[in-house]
Amino acid sequence: MRTWGPLTAVCLGTFMLLLDVTIAVVALPDMARGLDASLSDLQWVMDGYALALAALLLGAGAAADVLGRRRTHVAGVVLFAVASLLCGVATGPVMLIAARALQGVGAAAMFATTLPLLGSVYRGRQRSVALGVWGAVSGAAAAVGPVLGGVLTDGPGWRWIFYVNLPVSVAAVWLTLRVVPESRGARGRRLDRPGAVLFAAFAAAVTYGAVRAGSHGWAEGGTLTAFGCAVLLLAGFVAVELRVADPLLDVRLFARPAFTAVMLAALAFNGAAFGVMAYTSIWLQTLLGMSPVRGGLVFVWLSLASFLVAAVGGRLLHGVPARFTIGGGLLLIAAGQYCMAFLDASSTASALVPGLLLVGAGTGLVTPGISGAALASVPPERAGMAGGAVNTFRQLGYALAIAVFGTVLASRMEDTLPHDASHALAGGAASALRDAFGEHVLRTAFADGLNATAVTAGTVAAVAGVAVLALAEGGGRPPVQRVFRPRVHRGLSRSSPRP
Repeated sequence: MRTWGPLTAVCLGTFMLLLDVTIAVVALPDMARGLDASLSDLQWVMDGYALALAALLLGAGAAADVLGRRRTHVAGVVLFAVASLLCGVATGPVMLIAARALQGVGAAAMFATTLPLLGSVYRGRQRSVALGVWGAVSGAAAAVGPVLGGVLTDGPGWRWIFYVNLPVSVAAVWLTLRVVPESRGARGRRLDRPGAVLFAAFAAAVTYGAVRAGSHGWAEGGTLTAFGCAVLLLAGFVAVELRVADPLLDVRLFARPAFTAVMLAALAFNGAAFGVMAYTSIWLQTLLGMSPVRGGLVFVWLSLASFLVAAVGGRLLHGVPARFTIGGGLLLIAAGQYCMAFLDASSTASALVPGLLLVGAGTGLVTPGISGAALASVPPERAGMAGGAVNTFRQLGYALAIAVFGTVLASRMEDTLPHDASHALAGGAASALRDAFGEHVLRTAFADGLNATAVTAGTVAAVAGVAVLALAEGGGRPPVQRVFRPRVHRGLSRSSPRP
């Protein structure tokens, strides 16, 4: 228990919070039917969680350094459990979206404290083993999400994808309080409250603008207002971060090309690799007639490829500069998305397999090295900030991708269907439209929409991949070793990585 107890406690929380990023993907059609939800409602079901997690991650990490990491972690698990219960009993889309956002708040407190808690307990070789197990659990959560979501949705119902968190949360709280010691950051550090508020408001405004654009248009007044507010909030955040003594994110780091490239890669990675999955799942179930389980199993090709490439690549690519693995991985993701951009009315799920394998291979290259590359691109005293920033940008990229890709999907469908019908189809209402438009028209419209989203995702990944290859520095050793080796016997200092 002394050796594995703290690691088990932290990994339970990590598994839950990352599982909930993808577990709802295959349940979206059932949610739409059960709650009479629209396309924008479904976008916010996914984005409410991812956005809260991204917007509050940096602030939660800074608060935990002051208030206590174990205390913050436990509070996050409790809040996550309460929010999961509220998700399960939701009576309408508004209640579900609010509960998902509350889940994201709890998840931010959990995620921000995982690595600091592990670093405060483990030393030397044990720390390396603990980080390896934690990384494996993180990858498994994203891979298992669609399959577990399909099993629960097909069995007891979609509400159980949230109820399943309750017993795990109880175990995580009990174990954390029993075996994980309290720890804090350096004394005298002040919480950057204005920066935390401004960044959260910026993330919310830009995501809201992207979602609104899908239903009202990019040039509509409310959409432009949202994007204008986002620009002002971002400018305010930058101004605050340049003045405060303990910034959430030192914006001067973006003067380093390597840091900028890695943050761009993080922003593009999760969105390009996983942002289309929600809409592909709706296509598989509502147009191809697959069950939630079969729809979830389609994405296993991506998970298997990612696991195999990460496992084998870790050995074969040892010593290869991170810019080649990350940049090359993003280009593979781009190639995979482009491969999935040739659907038509007669396409089946098998048409996705080559593209999913390529996206999975790219994911297997990017995931192991991106956090280490971020840490290696900054001075040691900024390593914790870089670790938090890369996870923040990854989640923000996913939230933005859900919003933007949904807008692209519905907009392309309007080439075939009226505005209202295209949004209804994208939201999973194919059964209600068949009599009016016919199966062939609906399949054609959805296939065209998915093709457009895949091209968009592929282009995002390609641009980011080229930027990483052009800007990021290449070292001879893997970035994780370059960062952790100097401090492996000294415990977790203020400069140690924090998600």
